[in-house]
Amino acid sequence: MVFSSLTFICLFLPAALLFYNLSGNITYKNAVLALFSLVFYAWGEPVWVVLLIFSAALDYSMGLIIDRHYATNKARAALGCSLALNLGILAVFKYSPFIVENLNLLLPVKLPVPNVSLPVGISFYTFQTLSYTIDLYRGKTRVQRSLLSYITYLSMFPQLVAGPIVRYSDIAWELKHRRVSSSDFAAGAKRFTAGLCKKVILANNAGDAAGMLLSAAIPTTASSWLGIILYTFQIYFDFSGYSDMAIGMGRMLGFHFLENFDYPYIAKNITEFWRRWHISLSTFFRDYVYIPLGGNRFRPVRNIIIVWLLTGLWHGASWNFVAWGAFYAILLLIEKYPLKHVIKHIPSPFCYVYTMFFVIIGWGIFYFTDTAELVSFFRHAFGMGCDLWDLTTVSAFCSNLWIIVLCVIASTPIPKVIFTHLCKVSPAFAAAAEPAAVAAGFIISFLLLTGQTYNPFLYFRF
Repeated sequence: MVFSSLTFICLFLPAALLFYNLSGNITYKNAVLALFSLVFYAWGEPVWVVLLIFSAALDYSMGLIIDRHYATNKARAALGCSLALNLGILAVFKYSPFIVENLNLLLPVKLPVPNVSLPVGISFYTFQTLSYTIDLYRGKTRVQRSLLSYITYLSMFPQLVAGPIVRYSDIAWELKHRRVSSSDFAAGAKRFTAGLCKKVILANNAGDAAGMLLSAAIPTTASSWLGIILYTFQIYFDFSGYSDMAIGMGRMLGFHFLENFDYPYIAKNITEFWRRWHISLSTFFRDYVYIPLGGNRFRPVRNIIIVWLLTGLWHGASWNFVAWGAFYAILLLIEKYPLKHVIKHIPSPFCYVYTMFFVIIGWGIFYFTDTAELVSFFRHAFGMGCDLWDLTTVSAFCSNLWIIVLCVIASTPIPKVIFTHLCKVSPAFAAAAEPAAVAAGFIISFLLLTGQTYNPFLYFRF
């Protein structure tokens, strides 16, 4: 089940909110939320609920041991057990086929390649549950003694399968003490609708065009660039749309999740881009990998390379993701050292062009998991072995110009700034325009969904 489906919007979410708000008792609310979350997760693959519950029970138990034996060898052993089992499970399900395939290329014997399916959202909830045991061991949060509350935290359906990565410490208080005000619910509904519009109106349309262009039988330089630019918009509006919907639903349930995107396509350099893109993942690797390795104080070059290779592998078990991580590690190191003082003096327009050029190149590496297709794409993108353009690409550009213009505008804070200004100038406009915009966005998205088939979010596969 996905957020951008009629089943979720018309049946699951209304039922969850109805039962959730039948009582103000926090234990009741947690029980309802946990139950609906497990049903949500089991909708497509019921068997993997067992794995989710196992992870919750494991780290709930390890948390009790860490708290009872704080700062002792038993606490260290419990943390080690949490890390080993959680990361081991992730490695088995996500990386074992990749590891065996590569061993078969190196070894004289051929090992059987494991045929395992990837549990949806395992990368996200593994990092979430690890944030609890690590922060508890560090003394940055307090132990959770209620198994129900911990399962509620880990399985919470708004952010279960594609983030944002919500750390336990960020919502620990709200698991026990929360209330849903009318203003919170209204703000959450608006945020949910904004995310729905991003997904259904922008991401899906950009994705349809990108898929057609990037799989063209006879690609051209123009079709390669137009396709990957459309994919650049698709992945942003798809993932940020999911995050908006998750944050909005969290707000409707009384939780305040941290922001996950901050207009990344207006960044002036790659370093700033990664402060604005998938913030919950970037800060997770910073706090739990980069700083413990030594951060900027001890071997920063090594630390950056390790973090970005891990970031690439986190996204998928494929060499293109390793290359994608290495690509950003190199760019960030160049900005951190040779260009550290130069980049500050470059005019802003050139900085925007430089940043988006390399971001688009990065999405090219990210998109093609097959090495041969990846090499072929870059050959065509840079004019080798193909025509510069053809009439099919011109037609695709003209028919999708409207979505390109909408995506460019929506990638900036300009619409929000203009709308906020108009609301300040005219209270009457503010009273009427916001409800009208939310209603119009929801109706348009709803109508578009009635004509669409299954349209999962891109980050479901991570």
